[in-house]
Amino acid sequence: MSAVAIRLSGVTKTYGSGSQATRALDGFDLEVGSGEFISVMGPSGSGKTTLLNLMAGLDMPEHGEVVVEGIRVAGLADHELADLRLRTLGFVFQSFNLIPALTVAENVAWPLEFSGCRPADVRTRTANALARVGVAGRERRHPGELSGGEQQRVAIARAIVTRPSILLADEPTGNLDTQTGQKILDLLAALSRDDRVTVVMVTHNLAAAMYGDRTLEMQDGRIVREVRAPAASPGDVEPRN
Repeated sequence: MSAVAIRLSGVTKTYGSGSQATRALDGFDLEVGSGEFISVMGPSGSGKTTLLNLMAGLDMPEHGEVVVEGIRVAGLADHELADLRLRTLGFVFQSFNLIPALTVAENVAWPLEFSGCRPADVRTRTANALARVGVAGRERRHPGELSGGEQQRVAIARAIVTRPSILLADEPTGNLDTQTGQKILDLLAALSRDDRVTVVMVTHNLAAAMYGDRTLEMQDGRIVREVRAPAASPGDVEPRN
């Protein structure tokens, strides 16, 4: 494996208390290499969303350690966490989360403006990000004027405009038809392969999961099965205890 982008060591996360307590992650261990594309599957309540939240520093473990690009997340102050999310992490959601009142260009540009980029740099990087995802020419349109696939492309442009090293995607094709979803998956795979962006994608779709270099199957807060893409490893199944 290449350099490690994300490491979780002995991570435990529980919600609630007493008889109502639910252990979302249970002694969880994982390493994700830089530029690797990881797919995460599992039933509802298996810990997939908790895993993304911990990687993003949106939640903290009770036990264990989360390290992102060599930085121990639990040791960061609030402003340092915000800076990590802004500069290192990109987020793609099932529901797109675009702002209806803003144009496409404005939706993509606001993370750069928030980070203090010069106006000329904002315009250039916004245009480049939109071109990268194949929606150049739609800068002045509003989200409501776009198809679902176009909106998700804009959401990905917003996620990559800050040039993050890690992209966290939560069901990015869940609201899309099969053909459009495949194009989005092709785009995520290209970002990993060509731009060396580390991608961690949660999905319920087996066909989507197969885009990953590895697919992790979660159950009850643990990885119970790991499947490697054939190109990465001819022995494709590795049971986990």
